[in-house]
Amino acid sequence: MVREIDSRSEAYVGEVVALDPLTATELGIPGHDHELPDLSPDGFAAREEVARRALADVHALKPVDEREALAQAAFTERLGVLVESIDAGLERCELSVIDGAAHWIRGAFDLMPTATSEDWENLTARMTATPRALDQYRTTLAEEAAAGRVVARRQYVEHAHQLRDWAGSYFTNLVAEAPAEVKTRAEQAAATASAAYADLGDWIDAELTPLGRERDGVGREHYALASRYFLGTAVDLEQTYAWGWEELARIEDDGAVTAQRIVPGGTLDDAVKLLDADPHRNLTSREAFQEWMQTLSDRIVREFDGVHFDIPEPIRTLACTVAPINDGGAWYTPPSEDFSRPGTMWFSFTDDQTTFSTWRETTTVFHEGVPGHHLQCGQAVHQAELLNRWQRLMCWVSGHGEGWALYAERLMDDLGFFADAGDRLGFLDMQGFRAARVIVDIGVHLGLTIPPNPWNWRVGETWDADRVLEFMLLHSRSEEGQVRHEVNRYLGWPGQAPSYKVGERIWLEARDAARAREGGAFDLKAFHTEALNHGAVPLDLLFRSTL
Repeated sequence: MVREIDSRSEAYVGEVVALDPLTATELGIPGHDHELPDLSPDGFAAREEVARRALADVHALKPVDEREALAQAAFTERLGVLVESIDAGLERCELSVIDGAAHWIRGAFDLMPTATSEDWENLTARMTATPRALDQYRTTLAEEAAAGRVVARRQYVEHAHQLRDWAGSYFTNLVAEAPAEVKTRAEQAAATASAAYADLGDWIDAELTPLGRERDGVGREHYALASRYFLGTAVDLEQTYAWGWEELARIEDDGAVTAQRIVPGGTLDDAVKLLDADPHRNLTSREAFQEWMQTLSDRIVREFDGVHFDIPEPIRTLACTVAPINDGGAWYTPPSEDFSRPGTMWFSFTDDQTTFSTWRETTTVFHEGVPGHHLQCGQAVHQAELLNRWQRLMCWVSGHGEGWALYAERLMDDLGFFADAGDRLGFLDMQGFRAARVIVDIGVHLGLTIPPNPWNWRVGETWDADRVLEFMLLHSRSEEGQVRHEVNRYLGWPGQAPSYKVGERIWLEARDAARAREGGAFDLKAFHTEALNHGAVPLDLLFRSTL
């Protein structure tokens, strides 16, 4: 039986990595680590044409069974919304504090192996190629700006600051352990890459910042497309905005009750002060924090395997590390196809952060690790008999992935892993943070007004960047520097932040539908296994994949 949809989807993976070596590195596909993509307008056009051609080809094919039909539906939805974004003029000009070609290049170095001389030759070659790639990218950004396709001024300012920050020490630190036979060339390549990043940052400040939009919000048309890209479905934005307010109030009411377990008769702020003063809950070095999260992650993998999930042997290893940048935030990178590179949980802290709270971040370890992203992504990579290569390695839907990770945090609460009141308050604080993001992201990008709310906060006013920051600081117990970085992220990456809570909402609906359909025969472990075995799918297809 010829599975043409699977074959064409897998061919697309090869076409992409041939034109985009950074994607090859991200996916763990060998043979391209010494290269960089063509970031000129012609390079972007070539990659866009590959997507258009693959979309048309897969759309025209006939699936041989339901599994291939689901693969076709996911492929055409993902590439369809990508082509819509290209046609809308959004792909080449987009950059922010978390995205853009300069981010792609720097991030690839984090994933490159350094165990052998060949690895160091690849790393040195890629650093040597960096100035040319960034010059090509500058040409593309200039062409886009000349056509009136720009981002908000704030994003140019913050992006330029990041580039100059990375130019200061990132590449120098990267080659500090280079072996003697390549040390001199690696240091020279690091110096040229650093200078190229600094030059691009200066150019963005001088040339693009004055052209950037004064307003941060992108407007309804752009936002609706971005929301579909991140969710894989269209949602009623006003209804979702209203639901965000309700969800935040529900979570904070739960937080107030949990705080009473920590400081009877006290407030939520009293509980936070007590937790922050507890030396057993606050580590004083990044090294100690890395050891703590690795120990916790390893314990959960052991306790979950064979009980709540059947975890395949190749994904029982999860690396936990502190990232070599100081932007704040946490993220996960999946294992390589052959599992020679393990899945990795990354934590990044701001420059001024000197203490590292375990009570705040226990829930994040579950989110990024097991049962969150690592279980989800590792399971997909492992399913070579069920999923084609595009499904296993390239298909990503933020609403599905981040929704699952947030669902996983709630699952840990259901299973009793937040019996400690401090850890549970951290879980609720992050849940509330994600609910608040639904409100501010939709509110600022659509230019909505603030409705009557339980806190009687700025009722009737219109959202802007200052109100977003004020609101997020009011509804979070994270470090201020981290919150500021997060807010800049929402302003420059419209539609992504709500995908966590909206995705979780749809995961819960899918589980409830399965429970109602199966009645007493419903098995939670079987539901999770079946859902994750389908890999990432657009949320439009989630119910179909769990039937």
